[in-house]
Amino acid sequence: MAENLRHMVTEPIQVDRLEQQVGSHRNGAVVTFVGRVRNHSRGKTVAYLEYDAYIPIAERITGSIERDAAERWGVDVAIQHRLGRLELGEASVVVCVGAPHRAEAFEACRYCIDTLKETVPIWKKEVCPDGSFWIEGDSAIPAQP
Repeated sequence: MAENLRHMVTEPIQVDRLEQQVGSHRNGAVVTFVGRVRNHSRGKTVAYLEYDAYIPIAERITGSIERDAAERWGVDVAIQHRLGRLELGEASVVVCVGAPHRAEAFEACRYCIDTLKETVPIWKKEVCPDGSFWIEGDSAIPAQP
């Protein structure tokens, strides 16, 4: 696990650094998921995103997700999520998993990103030319100015 890294960051995520954290001579596979800001959502054009989080709880839960995956699959895990304003194409979340074999690396990576999205208190605001919307699950809530 990459316990020396903070999970919630405001600077661009260094994917190669996270991959190095989970790379070891025992691991024959490294699976990396990179979530990026796209230019559309829910039929609207997206200009940029803003992420916010309840940092103490987000850090704790993300660390717990890493530990759970490490124990369940015997893998090394590093997760980071970006906060603040993100432009199109920037990485918003990165999950890296190192494992002796690819099957457990893929399974653990999917578990980590799915669990993070379901349980970690991170909020996303989509900023579009015609307004801003906080995203909660599958719902878009207009942001107040």
